[in-house]
Amino acid sequence: MAAGKWIGGFLGLMAGGPLGALAGAVIGAMFDYGIDSVNTGDASRGGGRSGVYGAESVYEGQRNSFLFAMLVLVSYIIKADGRVMHSEMEVVRRFLRNNFGEDARLQGEDILNRLFEQHKMRGNAAFRNTVADCCAQIAANMDYAQRLQLLNLLALVAKADGTVVQAEVEAIRECAAWMQMPPSDVDSMLNLGGNSLEAAYKVLGVPPTATDDEVRRAYRKLALEHHPDRVAALGEDIRKAAEKKFQEINEAKERIYKARGM
Repeated sequence: MAAGKWIGGFLGLMAGGPLGALAGAVIGAMFDYGIDSVNTGDASRGGGRSGVYGAESVYEGQRNSFLFAMLVLVSYIIKADGRVMHSEMEVVRRFLRNNFGEDARLQGEDILNRLFEQHKMRGNAAFRNTVADCCAQIAANMDYAQRLQLLNLLALVAKADGTVVQAEVEAIRECAAWMQMPPSDVDSMLNLGGNSLEAAYKVLGVPPTATDDEVRRAYRKLALEHHPDRVAALGEDIRKAAEKKFQEINEAKERIYKARGM
């Protein structure tokens, strides 16, 4: 993923509002040039409002907006406990490298480090407000399935070192609330991949006392919300990440069904 793909692809959602402002502060002149080239139709950067713009640029704008939003929220979660853990950074590196290639990994890590610098410069309270504003913009411009995928990635980062501290849980809950998502979504994402029956119930968002019909309804609801096809517009790479999440939801369902003899 060339730099122009990252920068020139910040369209639509990223062109204004708090996310656009933060991108400008983080990426600086590179971001400004990317937006200018799109507005003036610089074909050498894949911009313009005709021809390729209608397909490739819109697609890249959606995907890169998702990726930048992910990095903003990830930076907030990683710093929630006051430390930047190697294991957490490695989850982000691996996700970017495996799904988008080494160039994207290098650029994504650079952007993440610049976000840490912004956090330090602005202070905890001001940066928290910025993230809250960005989440509100995400809620207004991304559908629910895309927001669920963001939440899943935040949970993966929090679980990277094998221990999810309360500060991380609270930070994820804040992001979820700002994105207009219920706490049950956070519990579900944090318990994905668990081996216990208790974790399986939390994934489905129902108590162990739920009836069989309530369990079935909860699973059907999750299956619709988390189906990989719901994020296909973001590209095959994001869809593959969603497939793993979907598989873990099915595994939780099967664990409950087996325990109940369903």
